[in-house]
Amino acid sequence: MKDPYKILGVNPSDDDDKIKQAYRELVRKYHPDKYTDSDLAELANEKMKEINAAYEQIRSDRASRSSQGSTSSYQSTDSGSSYNSGSSSFAQIRDLLNRGYLDDAQTLLRNTPESRRDAEWHFLMGILLLRRGHLVDAQNHLDRACRLDPYNQEYRRYADELRTRTAAASGGYRTSNVGGCCSECDICSSLLCADCCCECMGGDLLPCC
Repeated sequence: MKDPYKILGVNPSDDDDKIKQAYRELVRKYHPDKYTDSDLAELANEKMKEINAAYEQIRSDRASRSSQGSTSSYQSTDSGSSYNSGSSSFAQIRDLLNRGYLDDAQTLLRNTPESRRDAEWHFLMGILLLRRGHLVDAQNHLDRACRLDPYNQEYRRYADELRTRTAAASGGYRTSNVGGCCSECDICSSLLCADCCCECMGGDLLPCC
């Protein structure tokens, strides 16, 4: 295998954040979904394999040095952050959401071509927005998922639960606030609602609850 640092275009002395940023930029550039129906699809797929392998090798090496008492501060906790291509991408986004890697999940969702933004995409985007506390937008995406796949009980359960809990917490579901602001009670109620739904996905928005 080639020097993994050269593949990512970084230096061994670069910190973990810079390496991760370089990796994400390469993912955005070479993700095979961008080359669907293109003569470059196979080349992009091979390039992504090389990029993933290089990133995983750097992570593994740094984690090993860290566990042996090296001065490196890298901790290998981001086990779900390398991107796979093909139909497994949505499964990987689910895994990222469950692990709490919201930025990585968001990158994959935003890089998904419009042609592949089906019911599952809207459901996962709804869960992401829910985890970030954007309840109105989350509800819209969950409802869209239900419309696209009306027989999916998982989608329906989350959409109904979010609507029910929000209404119960705030005395009625609202999409806007009078005067463009909200009270402290509204904020707390929304956060508690989001926490309940997040726990269903294996996360925890409010660790104290």
